[in-house]
Amino acid sequence: MQIGIDLGATKIEHVLLDDKGTEIIREREKSPTDYISTIDCISKIVNKVDEKFNSKFEVGICHPGSISNETGLLNNATNSPWLNNKPFQNDITKNLSRNVFCENDANCFALSESIDGSAKHYNIVFGVILGSGCGGGLVVNKKIVKGANNLSGEWGHSYFPFEDGTIEDFLSGTSLSRIFEKKNNKKLKAFEIFELYRKKDTQAEKIIEQYKESLAISLCYVINVLDPDAIVFGGGVSNEITFFDEVKKKIEKLLKVNKLNTAFIKPMYGDASGVRGAARLGRKINY
Repeated sequence: MQIGIDLGATKIEHVLLDDKGTEIIREREKSPTDYISTIDCISKIVNKVDEKFNSKFEVGICHPGSISNETGLLNNATNSPWLNNKPFQNDITKNLSRNVFCENDANCFALSESIDGSAKHYNIVFGVILGSGCGGGLVVNKKIVKGANNLSGEWGHSYFPFEDGTIEDFLSGTSLSRIFEKKNNKKLKAFEIFELYRKKDTQAEKIIEQYKESLAISLCYVINVLDPDAIVFGGGVSNEITFFDEVKKKIEKLLKVNKLNTAFIKPMYGDASGVRGAARLGRKINY
């Protein structure tokens, strides 16, 4: 068994997962908003689980951003800035005196769904997170592909073609709200815009039609480079999307293919995919 921890900007979730993928416990609590308190909170969670089961478990943690191979510092944690430029893995390993495996949250999401989730029958899986930010993770044959710079899959931070900004600046829930406000002088949350879209509100329809185009164009780059067997979509914005078939049609037209064979799928474990993936990190098991 292994402890998995999902370190989010607003919540910390933990799970104890056995080798068959059965959840022994799963709980969540509010995230601290400073570095020292975050380290302390994680340590208390792990020690509590250890005591309950009279054992000392290995730990996997999924987090925003990536850890530099050169410096060991965590970077690009946009929504958890107190983690940036900190030796997070080193500090938590020292605090817990055991193996601690750390990985980007989108990679853990993709890993979980590849092992025993909705993408378990596919070899090359790209995980897309569309939420308050945008992230991506790449898994091949049920193993995370990290890359030479630990940046593999960081799709959301790529610059959007012909526009002034990144993919995240156009596809995240935060950006969708910003774009709607700029166009209509009205501030709404992303889910409220989607609600209006489903009610055929003209203003919302214009914004979402552009969103479909932007999503299709951005995914073309993923498919051209990786040609994955499946793309799994997670995050709050993904939960609102009902037009993936329409996006696929747009991609087919852009790529000039008769049929796009890449499967577009929703996650089996939803918001729990990240923490379940964290609990799989470092395991020497053939799935």
